[in-house]
Amino acid sequence: MKKILLSLLAIVLIIEEWLWDLLTAFGHTLVKWLHLEIFEQWLSRTSPAVALVAFSIPILIVTPINLLAIGLLAKGLILQGLLMEALAKLLGTLLVTRVFALTKPQLLTFAFLNLVYTTITRWLQWAHQKIIDTAVYRIAKQFKAEAKAKFAIWFS
Repeated sequence: MKKILLSLLAIVLIIEEWLWDLLTAFGHTLVKWLHLEIFEQWLSRTSPAVALVAFSIPILIVTPINLLAIGLLAKGLILQGLLMEALAKLLGTLLVTRVFALTKPQLLTFAFLNLVYTTITRWLQWAHQKIIDTAVYRIAKQFKAEAKAKFAIWFS
């Protein structure tokens, strides 16, 4: 049972790593495309209070999408609700991680956010240590490296 649970955890963490990499790259591309470099520079040097407001904005953007997804699910529109929730998750991850990366030093001056961040970081490190020796994780890492190399060839 322990091996099954560790394998499932490995799969979840690998998917999270892939999404993180893809969304980070997409975020960089989007910033260049929308010419937001100056805004990002300003945001990275802003005060903790402004950083907290900026960090809250993506949450306020995504919350109505989540509520719409729940409403769709409640009406029995399962596929639409799940797709809407997936959109909310991807958009939220993209926006929240981008703003957090830019404002991390300012945000971590708030005791509560620092506690949440260190707790989550410790849990992720613990989970990563538990799964790196599993066969599923090794296979997935190898698959990721091969897929990345193929994509690099395709897009070069």
